[in-house]
Amino acid sequence: MRTEQEIFEVTDATLRQILSEARIIAVVGLSENDEQPAYRVAHYLQQQGYQIVPVNPHATTVLGEQAYPNVTSIPFAVDIVDIFRPANEVGPSVEEAVQKHARVVWMQQGIRNAAAAWYAHNAGLQVVMNHCIHQEHQRLLGSAV
Repeated sequence: MRTEQEIFEVTDATLRQILSEARIIAVVGLSENDEQPAYRVAHYLQQQGYQIVPVNPHATTVLGEQAYPNVTSIPFAVDIVDIFRPANEVGPSVEEAVQKHARVVWMQQGIRNAAAAWYAHNAGLQVVMNHCIHQEHQRLLGSAV
């Protein structure tokens, strides 16, 4: 039987594939505050050619994109649900990512939630935990998408 670490450990090849194939990234917790990490990461990803979808019930637009109150209210498919929420608050966003049929749930650096990860994994989604999507993109793909 494989361990949790083996199942949720991602290789550079897997990260590169995820980032190369994705085009639309829902960013949960993205606010209009340009000093927040979620804003800086989303801005970088937008500059790299990704379509960013802000998910924040208190915002109407962020980075020039319409914001949605939750993942399931986005009226089109998303590739990655990138979560900037405390570990104990990621469950609902992961459940919504599964309902939305996203391909990947990405929990930002410092965020680990094994129960949510197992839920997503068992529903067929790829799971990335405790990795910064900006840092991984820059490290693996540079500035080219």
